[in-house]
Amino acid sequence: MDRKEHMSIDRYKNIKPKLNLEDYFSGKLLAWGLFEDVFGIIRKKFTCKISGDWNSKTKTLTIVEDFIYDDGIKENRVWKLIKTDNDSYEGSTENVVGVAKGYTRGNAFYWKYSFELPLYGRKTKVNFNDYMYLQDSNVIINKAKMSKFGIKLGTVYLFFKKP
Repeated sequence: MDRKEHMSIDRYKNIKPKLNLEDYFSGKLLAWGLFEDVFGIIRKKFTCKISGDWNSKTKTLTIVEDFIYDDGIKENRVWKLIKTDNDSYEGSTENVVGVAKGYTRGNAFYWKYSFELPLYGRKTKVNFNDYMYLQDSNVIINKAKMSKFGIKLGTVYLFFKKP
């Protein structure tokens, strides 16, 4: 993580409620989201059922996501997040290139990763700068900026809620 990103997440270190990824993502959640392109046009909407499990022995948070997009396409993704320090994580899933790296501070989680997205019948590598903000014990608001070659492609907005 470069200095600018680290300073950006540090600004949330005293904001409450404190986000604990292991607690929040353990169990069942629901999520709603959309992808907005660089011109402000909503290109996709989706819902997601999520199930998470924290293994304290291996310090691994497993998150299973089942997406349904507005065009009827279904997608399943399984994330493995390993807690590497008190507030640091490394994550992987099938389409992540390398390792996702993330940090919590106060009510926020920031992570950065490269991801292969299926576009027009082939996989295209894009980069994500992803921020999650715990609003209360049940709701997280997520904003992920997507880019390629440093050029912004759009933003994913995602709202998580514990039932």
